[in-house]
Amino acid sequence: MEQAQTAEMTKTTERTETAQPTGGPIVLGIESTCDETAAAIVQGGTLRSNVVASSMDEHARYGGVIPEIASRAHAQAFVPVVSKALADAGLEVSDVDAIAVSAGPGLAGCLAVGVSGAKALGWAAGKPVYGVNHVIGHVAVTQLQFGALPANTMALIVSGGHTSLLHVEDIARHVDVVGTTLDDAAGECFDKVARLLGFPYPGGPHIDRHAQRGDSHAIHVPQGLTQGRAGKQHPYDFSFSGVKTAVARWIEERKAAGEPIPVDDVCASLAASVADVLAKKAMRGCAQYDADTLIVGGGFSANSQLRQALLTAGEEHGVDVRLPRIALCTDNGAMVAMLGSNLVQAGITPSSTDFPIDSAMPLEQIVMP
Repeated sequence: MEQAQTAEMTKTTERTETAQPTGGPIVLGIESTCDETAAAIVQGGTLRSNVVASSMDEHARYGGVIPEIASRAHAQAFVPVVSKALADAGLEVSDVDAIAVSAGPGLAGCLAVGVSGAKALGWAAGKPVYGVNHVIGHVAVTQLQFGALPANTMALIVSGGHTSLLHVEDIARHVDVVGTTLDDAAGECFDKVARLLGFPYPGGPHIDRHAQRGDSHAIHVPQGLTQGRAGKQHPYDFSFSGVKTAVARWIEERKAAGEPIPVDDVCASLAASVADVLAKKAMRGCAQYDADTLIVGGGFSANSQLRQALLTAGEEHGVDVRLPRIALCTDNGAMVAMLGSNLVQAGITPSSTDFPIDSAMPLEQIVMP
C-alpha cells in the first residue's frame, strides 16, 4: 500500500541533473510551503538533482489548495522525494554539508511537515539545518541559470500568494522590501477570474493560453495603484483586487444581458493589464535604486505575457531581466538549496535546533535564527 501511494504521489516528478558538478558546499534543499513536495541537491552553484511531487490534482475539485489535503500529501511524499533527490545526485545524507528547508511564508501545516522532516534528518546525520525564507529562494534559484547576483539587484517575485518587489544588496544578509501586494496577488487574481470563466484550477495556465489568441485592447481593465493619489502613495505596491472585481462585473453584465463572453479577449485584456503594471513598477524600482539587473521568480513568472512585457521593458530601460526557465519558476527544492548554499558560503550561522515555522515570515528575514 505504501509503495502504491508513493508511486501516485511522485507521478509528476521532474528531475534536472548536471554531469560535471563544481566545487562548493553540498546542500540538500527541502520545500513544502503549499502543494509541492520538493527536494534538490546543489553543490556550490551547480544543480545536481531536483525532484518535485505535486498534489495539485487532489485540490482541483475544490478550486484551490486545501491545507489539510496538502499537509497529508507532504507527509506521504517527503521520504520518497528526499530519497530520490539524494539517489539522483549519487549521494547519501551523510555526504551533504547542510540542509536548507523552507520555514515560511506558507501554509502552517505544510511548513510543519517539511521543517520537522529536515530537523529529523539533520539530527540523525549530524548536519546543520537552515530554516530559510521561501520567497527569497525564488531570487536565489536564478543563480543556477545566470550565475552570481550583482551587488545591487532588484527582484520581482510573483505567485499565487505573493507579489513583491525587493532590493537585494546581499542575498545572504540584506534584502529590503520595496513594494508588496496590498490585497490579491497577481496569481490569485488570475485564479479567481479563471473560475468565473469556467476554467479548472489552477486557472493561470488556461488564461495564458487563451490570452495568446485574444485582443488585449478589447476590454478596458483598470490598473490598480497607478493613477492619482493612490498611485503616488504606493508607487511600488500592487493591488489586483479591483482588477478582478472589474473583470467579474463585466462578465456578469454580459451574462445577464444574454450576450456571449469573448473568452480569448477577456483573458488577453486581463493578462496585458497585469503584465503592464508589473513591468512598469519593476522598472520604476530599478530606476529608483539605480539597479541594472532585475531578477524575476515565482510561479506566475511563467506567464508568457508577463515574460514578454518584462523583456520589452528591460530593453527600453537598459535593465538585464533574468527570467528563469519554467521548471525553476514554480516551487522547487532547487531554490531552497541554492539559498542554503549562499548562506553556507557566507558563513551564516545555522538555525537553532528548535527554530519555529512562520507562516507569515517577513520578507526581510532571510533565515531563522
